[in-house]
Amino acid sequence: MSLVPNATTAICQELQPRDASTVPGRYWHALADGRIQCDLCPRFCKLHEGQRGLCFVRARQGDRMVLTTYGRSSGFCVDPIEKKPLNHFLPGTAVLSFGTAGCNLACRFCQNWDISKSRAIDTLADAASPAAIARAAADLGCRSVAFTYNDPVIFHEYAIDVADACRERGIKSVAVTAGYVCSEPRAEFYRHMDAANVDLKAFTERFYQRVCSGHLQPVLDTLVYLKRETSVWFEITTLLIPGENDSEAEIEALTRWIMEKLGPDVPLHFTAFHPDWKMMDKPATTPETLTRARRIGLQNGLRYVYCGNVHDDVGGSTWCHTCGACLIARDWYRLLSWALDAEGRCQSCGTPCPGVFEPHPSDWGAYRRPVRIAPMTAPG
Repeated sequence: MSLVPNATTAICQELQPRDASTVPGRYWHALADGRIQCDLCPRFCKLHEGQRGLCFVRARQGDRMVLTTYGRSSGFCVDPIEKKPLNHFLPGTAVLSFGTAGCNLACRFCQNWDISKSRAIDTLADAASPAAIARAAADLGCRSVAFTYNDPVIFHEYAIDVADACRERGIKSVAVTAGYVCSEPRAEFYRHMDAANVDLKAFTERFYQRVCSGHLQPVLDTLVYLKRETSVWFEITTLLIPGENDSEAEIEALTRWIMEKLGPDVPLHFTAFHPDWKMMDKPATTPETLTRARRIGLQNGLRYVYCGNVHDDVGGSTWCHTCGACLIARDWYRLLSWALDAEGRCQSCGTPCPGVFEPHPSDWGAYRRPVRIAPMTAPG
């Protein structure tokens, strides 16, 4: 398999996106004490005039909630879809990735902290309308657009508008999210998404409270909702942090819950931590820890458990759960071999592999290409 990625760099020009201050945010209500409460996520931030929620991007302006980052991004990049990580959704294809600023969790280990914890408007240097993003994705040969780097939950309205513009061009939409969202906005959001990777950061309430300033149950609710109520393809990622969430007992509990509530076919990625932001005192995750976690998941009945952020030709590849054949061999983000037929079945025994596959493999590889979607003012 020798496929060459599209070498074109997209620089799309169009009118300036509408002023963010005019974009109303949904999911809030007025309180008797004069404040307004954001009902988008379980933080339920209560705001006086001029205040922002913990996420930074949702603010009170007058008697309404506004989204302050509509049409603005911290940057655009073409990535391999495997980087999201998604191993069963259009493998080998390119995805146009972008985020905004801010986050509704406060994870001490955040590895995109310069974006997700940003309170500086200079972070939002790139501007683009939903139509421009969809057009750029098409021009670049991307099969999908990913809302990533920070959580798309907090730029709910912008993400949905981008997803709708992409759908009109046959481009898929991918949410990379912590799943920390309330039920009503969650239902609206996922009506517009095609795939998701959900961070299940740990499997204890203590970890979520102490390390993330959040709660575990809303994330579990999101995962169950995705499985039972939607057709969205989703995968799960757990970043294993030494001494925090990597015990055998916790991995046992996590993988048993996935098996019981979501079934054997939801892919699970155990990924390696490296010291960052407010957890510089923790060592990097060893490959042996990932291998142990993967073994526990497989023993508990999960069929597709991966090791990520490391070179692991076994733990990074997809294997047929019936005959043991290697269906997709990978080296990190690069596809090495492909043994699925045009219907996504094992070529050796005919067992279907769950996921979203194209009839023929693509191979964008490990290429990462920053791109600009540059606005221009109207003539005259």
